[in-house]
Amino acid sequence: MTIQRKVEVFSAGCPICQSAIELVNRLACSSCEVVILDMNDIEAAKRAHDLGVRAVPAVAINGQLAACCLGAGVEEQALRAAGLGQA
Repeated sequence: MTIQRKVEVFSAGCPICQSAIELVNRLACSSCEVVILDMNDIEAAKRAHDLGVRAVPAVAINGQLAACCLGAGVEEQALRAAGLGQA
């Protein structure tokens, strides 16, 4: 049985956000459900607030903000450590 992993990418549509989206998509595996959330959408902004997002881009995996997104920006090593791309 494969465990599904929900990956939420919070974006404002800027080039840095696009790079983060591309990184997440590159790392994602068949067990990852990647959802891109536009911070211009009020529901996405509420979700970001609930997770403690303070800057974009940011990535949450299974409802937890990735460690890299607590201030350092989106980093591949932290995303992998959070389970992204692992079946």
